[in-house]
Amino acid sequence: MSDAPERPGLLAELPGDLMIWVLIVSELLVFGAGLLAFLGVRVTDPAGFAAAQDSLDRLAGALNTIVLVTSGYMAAMAAQSAETSPARTRPWLMGALALGALFMAIKWREYAAHAAHGIGIESGAFYTFYYLLTGFHAAHVLAGMAIFALLIRRPRPHLVEAGAQFWHMVDLVWILLFPILYLLR
Repeated sequence: MSDAPERPGLLAELPGDLMIWVLIVSELLVFGAGLLAFLGVRVTDPAGFAAAQDSLDRLAGALNTIVLVTSGYMAAMAAQSAETSPARTRPWLMGALALGALFMAIKWREYAAHAAHGIGIESGAFYTFYYLLTGFHAAHVLAGMAIFALLIRRPRPHLVEAGAQFWHMVDLVWILLFPILYLLR
């Protein structure tokens, strides 16, 4: 027998609750599968995908990247302040929520511009993937906004941390979606 203390396992070292990590990993796998399918189909029609990609508003996509990364910073600051002061936590959560709403407004403007040009989910393989991937992401943004709205009322530290972790997953997915959908040639 050894008298050496046991080292905690990987799961014991994860911040937050295990179930939020199960959710995050499962969502990343779903988005990853969608992105791999997009890239696989793109190989069959690179010229068509490039032409369709040219209709996207890269400036709006870049602005949305800045908006989400900034909101992720605010979510992190909310989680950090939740340990010491719920009163300081609320403004960070409100800022992250407001930037989530700004993201949605920019995305809605993009969708409306496409609709005005007759471009929809059935307009080709690129647009099918574009709308499915960005729409699924937008649903996650809305879910994160709902989480923040609930947390503003009762910012308990462990729940704020879980909300911030979810929001960081939303950020990460967009950081992958933006270059693959908008920039990759």
